[in-house]
Amino acid sequence: MALTRIRALFSFLVLSLLSVAALADPPTRVARLAHITGNASFSPGGERDWGGAVVNRPLVTGDRLWVDRGSRAELQMGTVAVRAAGATNITLLNLDDRTTQIQLSQGTLHVSVRRLDRGQVVEINTPNLAFSIRRPGSYRIEVDMRDDWTEVAVMQGLARVFGDRRAFVVNERQGYVFYGAGLDDFEAVALRRPDEFDRWATARERRWATSPSRRYVSPEMIGFADLDRAGAWKTVAQLGSVWIPRSVAADWAPYRDGHWSWIEPWGWTWIDEEPWAFATSHYGRWTRVDNRWAWVPGPANVRPVYAPALVAFVGNGSPGAANSTVAWFPLGPRDVYRPAYTVSREYFYNLNASNARVDRQRLTAVYDNRGVNVTYVNQQVPGAIIAVPAAAFSQSQPVARITIRINEQGFDRAPVLPAPRVVPQQASVMGPAAARAARPPETAPVRPVVAQVAPPPPPPPFAARQGALAANAGKPLDPAAVAAIKPAAPASAAVVKVVPETEAVSVPKAAASASPAAAERRARRQRGGEAPAAGAPAAPASAVPGTPAAAAPAPARAPAPAPAPAPAPAPASAAPAAAPAAPASATPAAVDTGPGAGGRARAREAREARDERQGARRAGAAQQPASAAAPAASAPAAAASPAAPAASRPSRPERRAERARPAASAASAAADGASAPPRR
Repeated sequence: MALTRIRALFSFLVLSLLSVAALADPPTRVARLAHITGNASFSPGGERDWGGAVVNRPLVTGDRLWVDRGSRAELQMGTVAVRAAGATNITLLNLDDRTTQIQLSQGTLHVSVRRLDRGQVVEINTPNLAFSIRRPGSYRIEVDMRDDWTEVAVMQGLARVFGDRRAFVVNERQGYVFYGAGLDDFEAVALRRPDEFDRWATARERRWATSPSRRYVSPEMIGFADLDRAGAWKTVAQLGSVWIPRSVAADWAPYRDGHWSWIEPWGWTWIDEEPWAFATSHYGRWTRVDNRWAWVPGPANVRPVYAPALVAFVGNGSPGAANSTVAWFPLGPRDVYRPAYTVSREYFYNLNASNARVDRQRLTAVYDNRGVNVTYVNQQVPGAIIAVPAAAFSQSQPVARITIRINEQGFDRAPVLPAPRVVPQQASVMGPAAARAARPPETAPVRPVVAQVAPPPPPPPFAARQGALAANAGKPLDPAAVAAIKPAAPASAAVVKVVPETEAVSVPKAAASASPAAAERRARRQRGGEAPAAGAPAAPASAVPGTPAAAAPAPARAPAPAPAPAPAPAPASAAPAAAPAAPASATPAAVDTGPGAGGRARAREAREARDERQGARRAGAAQQPASAAAPAASAPAAAASPAAPAASRPSRPERRAERARPAASAASAAADGASAPPRR
């Protein structure tokens, strides 16, 4: 018994030590800002200011992203892609190897999940609910901040929604709109026909699925699909498959067209200006093939580990010294990458083994600093070393504009450093595009979002860390040092309400709430929304960017009634044909038929049917069924109850909502009643 206890205690101590070591390791992935159409801006975690977002910018926990009206953006996180429509505001609440947690304050997201490992969490947090994705698939989430509702749609896959006291399962081909935070007030809606935003997101996803580069790299490598149009693959002896860029200058070298930014916990991070250069900057190695630069990826069957820049630094890098410079060159296929940030031995091995072909014994010797004689081949390649003034380096200035001529014969034998001794500045965090940043509406209220998984605390602002970074000679702070920094008030902290995990059940057939306020809110959403008040944020746009309609709110479509008790069957000749794209719980009348096919179309059809019936009665003509007098598009609604059209018998919540609305919206309310089956 004593021996068993000793073994258990020993195992506990080993696991504790491993856990402490793992806490020091940074995540193996980031969120790459992969595409921007129009204008987008970001705010680093802990900061109040906004800077212009640029393609290839890595985003980490705490960062915020605003996609301006009429614009679009895409984030790539390994096997997860998040695409944002215009007027969308998101925050990365948590991003590590296990969890992807995104706060959606307003706007529309299209989420594609290609693979989910056991225990992996992908969660979208909105003011109304926590949307937890449970299977690979395609999902759409839309938040209306003004009217306090969240619409979720599962095109493919499986999800669960969590509220204050309830949790529901949302199956494939189902959609719902939830009001409030308790999941008590909701309605089933038909899946919308794909709009321009959906088609754009699908086309972007297709690029990944059909990329020829998938044959040469790991499917979890971020940014590999962008290599297809910018270069070609070639097989080289002793190296295997390499990729050679096609449209670069004769004197081009890797890590020249871009800038350096300070992104913790990695520190100095390279952000390349070429749209295709994310994968080649943060994975693999570079070498010379046929007198041209060629990129050598790591093993395709190994999950790649992200690195801020796979380079080696040379030079003093002290901004206070006269004529001080910072220089670097790309690592070769068998070079060992020594990070400036704190990592465990196993992380160090995975970081190098997933991006190069390096022997483990050599990696162990380098990690233990056992005086291994390291030779860097690219250090002697003409034109491989890039040098800039240290002061310009710390200001994140574009490298290609400030490159200085150096005596390569001096740098090719200079000692190699893991990182330059350059202390980051505020400009290092914000980047070079801060002046032209678009900002989210200042009138947007700060509302808590619902989460099922508790996110980590927000990072402290850079100003609170700057003194410690200066004392650390520009090296990143380890997690313990960062945790010890406690600012008086975080500059930008999301308000998160964590709800306990509740057993998810099928969505009930009817909502528990039917208050007049809820009815008015539903009616306004069905009409496509009213004109927002001055200064209020507009609804997300889904039109093609660059067109006048792109900045206008996307028209809402009619909701499908929740599966309430079925009405009396209509005659077979009057039954509408079922829409193949609609879920089983939705009616064909709820399927959107394009812009303007919501409340306005039904109101027009109801008025036409009413006018024709009144004209027939005044003329003394025989009473005709409404389905014969009305246009063909309104036949299903009229045939549902020929003797008493539903337009003259709205439901009780609809009558309350109609009394609360201005008289000008009465026609829309009547049409909404006409499109619903009669209640028994």
